[in-house]
Amino acid sequence: MNKIIPIIASIGLAGQAHAAKGLALESQKTQADITIDGKFDDAWQQSHVVTVKLDELPYEPNNGYEGLKRTEMQVRSLYDEQYVYWMFSWEDEDQDYQRFPWQKQADGSWKHMKNLDSTKHENTWYEDKLAVFWNINEKGFAKKGCDKSCHMAEEGMIDGIADDSSGRHYTKNDYLIDEWQWKGTRTNINRQIDDGYVDSEKNTNKKWGRHPDHKTGGGYYNNFNEDKSGPAYQLQDPSQFTYWLEDKNKVPFVDNYQTGDMVPGIITSPFTGSRADVESYGYWDGKSWHLEVKRKRVTDDNTHDLQFTDLSKTYHFGVAAFDNSQINHLYHNKAIKFTFAK
Repeated sequence: MNKIIPIIASIGLAGQAHAAKGLALESQKTQADITIDGKFDDAWQQSHVVTVKLDELPYEPNNGYEGLKRTEMQVRSLYDEQYVYWMFSWEDEDQDYQRFPWQKQADGSWKHMKNLDSTKHENTWYEDKLAVFWNINEKGFAKKGCDKSCHMAEEGMIDGIADDSSGRHYTKNDYLIDEWQWKGTRTNINRQIDDGYVDSEKNTNKKWGRHPDHKTGGGYYNNFNEDKSGPAYQLQDPSQFTYWLEDKNKVPFVDNYQTGDMVPGIITSPFTGSRADVESYGYWDGKSWHLEVKRKRVTDDNTHDLQFTDLSKTYHFGVAAFDNSQINHLYHNKAIKFTFAK
C-alpha cells in the first residue's frame, strides 16, 4: 500500500470542494485495502470531508485549564461491502499520554501524580481522547446532537440529584446512543476504540447513562500495589519509558529508581467481545492528530451498536476532542448528518 503521509493538506483542499452544505458527510464507496494506521493512503483521496468547529467547553476547571480552547476537526469516510472507515483529524500541538503516572519522591516514596479540580476530575495528568456519539433511537438527537443527552449541573444538582460533576450523559426513557471513545494512553496501543453506549440510567450507575459494551476479556486497570502506595508492576526496560504498560509485558515492580523517575499508572490489553468492535489508530504528526477508524457495517451487538444496514438512510453523529483532560472537552452544537454514496 502506497502511503501519502505529506499530502494531508492537499487532501483537505480536495475534500473541501466536495463538502456538503452544513454539517453533513457522505461516505464514498471504495475497493481499496485500507490499513488502519492513522496515515493517509491513496484511498482517502476520493473521500469527501466535513469540517466541524469545536469551540464549546462544558466548564472551566477551578484549578486552571491549559488545554485547547478551540480547534477544527475534519472528518472523512469510506465504505466497502463489509466495513465503514473514518478519518478524524484535529489540530493539537501536544500529544498527551501522561495519565496518572507514578513518580518517585525525594524521600523514597511514590506519588500518584494528579491535580483534580472541584469536580474531582483531571486536566493536568491525563491523556488526549476523542469521543463519537452515534444516535440509535434518541428522539431529538438529529437536531440537537450530543446536547440531547448532556445534562449540566446547576448548583450541585443534576435532575434533582446531588452530584459534583459538571454534567452527566443519559437519555430519556429507554432510548440509546452508541458511544465510541478513543483513549490515547489506554486504547491506542491496542489499536482499538472503547465501544460503549448511553442509556437512561442515572445515579444508580457511577457513570450514570454511560456504559461499556460487553467484553469477554482484555481491558485496562490501574497499576496499584495492595495498599495503593506505589506501583505493582513496571516496564521490562524502564529506560524505554511509555505512560502505559502492556499487560503481556509487565514485570513485578523492583524499586531501583531515582528521584523524579516515573512508572506507568495504567496497565492495558486488547478488548475482546463487543467492546472490541471498533478498530482504530491515532497518529500524531507533530501538530495534529489523525485517528483512522474501521467498523463492520453490521455488528453482532444489535442492541448497543448502531447498525449501518440501510445505505439509503441518513444517520446522525457528534464528535468531541479532549486535550489532556478527563471530562472537559471541545464539542459542537447540532448533529452531523451521515449518508452513503450510491
